[in-house]
Amino acid sequence: MDQELLMKQIVEQVMKAMQNDSTETKSSYASNGKVTADNYPLSEKMADKLKTPTGKPFNSISYDKVVKGELGPEDMRIAPETLEMQAQVAESVGREAFAGNLRRAAELIAVPDDRLLEIYNALRPYRSSKQDLLDIANELDGYKAAVSAALVREAAEVYEKRGRLKKD
Repeated sequence: MDQELLMKQIVEQVMKAMQNDSTETKSSYASNGKVTADNYPLSEKMADKLKTPTGKPFNSISYDKVVKGELGPEDMRIAPETLEMQAQVAESVGREAFAGNLRRAAELIAVPDDRLLEIYNALRPYRSSKQDLLDIANELDGYKAAVSAALVREAAEVYEKRGRLKKD
């Protein structure tokens, strides 16, 4: 069997499986308008509410559209709004720390991937001065990543107290 045909069949099967319940089961938000565990998995129970980062409906994703160039790499990424919904699901089952991680991920979507890797490396002990870390925090503020910026500022303070900053 031709590899392209096999790939097409696999993608179609996955998309069909993900969309099956979304046409049959319309989920409801909790009384406070939040997404809960009852709405999980989102791709099945709330597919009509999910969008790509470029605003295309989740249900519009197909192998044929990728091949035709109607969908690009940016359409295959997760949107911050979807991560927020997932954070609400996590909170609804008492997983507050995981919800916080999802919210940080949502705000970091705006930061280019290569820069995120640089920031990650800069946060390792002895890799940055306090000023380097404060500059990163200010940069994150510019991306509207306030929670992550606060985390980097906290790291700068802790590293200073524990002697984990780069020696100049």
